[in-house]
Amino acid sequence: MLKAILWDNDGVLVDTEELYFSATRDVLAKSGIDLSRDLFIKISLKQGRSAFDLAAEQGFSPEIIIQLRSERNQRYSELLRNKVHVLDGVEDTLHQLHGKILMGVVTNSRREHFEIIHTSTGLLHYFDFVLTCEDYKKSKPDPEPFLTAIKRTGLKREHCIIVEDSERGLDAAKAAGIR
Repeated sequence: MLKAILWDNDGVLVDTEELYFSATRDVLAKSGIDLSRDLFIKISLKQGRSAFDLAAEQGFSPEIIIQLRSERNQRYSELLRNKVHVLDGVEDTLHQLHGKILMGVVTNSRREHFEIIHTSTGLLHYFDFVLTCEDYKKSKPDPEPFLTAIKRTGLKREHCIIVEDSERGLDAAKAAGIR
């Protein structure tokens, strides 16, 4: 019997992936690193790696990479404040399910970005809990985010389903033994 739905955020509830790509591409471009959309999808969305691995491969020091990530995070925050769209059908779906089933968000997003996104969406009241990357040590595709969520619900895995849009998220769900 289904008792809980665990939702991804970016690409499932809200349309943010283009903004994240743009922020990352712009910061890397200033350092002479070309990040195409196809390469970004391959590295970040499919493999679950950081696009900043490209900087490391080109010999950038860990300190410079930390600085580049910080610049990207700042740029991403700016973009999020200007334009985040709830995906079509999401609010209606959440409204239909609200109060009938336990619902949580399990995202690799930073809490700061998650909060910026949802200051304007009006979606948070539909969820019983939210887990961001600060709530676990390993991010998707590792199963830890979903295992943490299962523990939070107090339910068995077979009573939960996951709504995901990425290969790494689906890999994490499979590794956690959740549908």
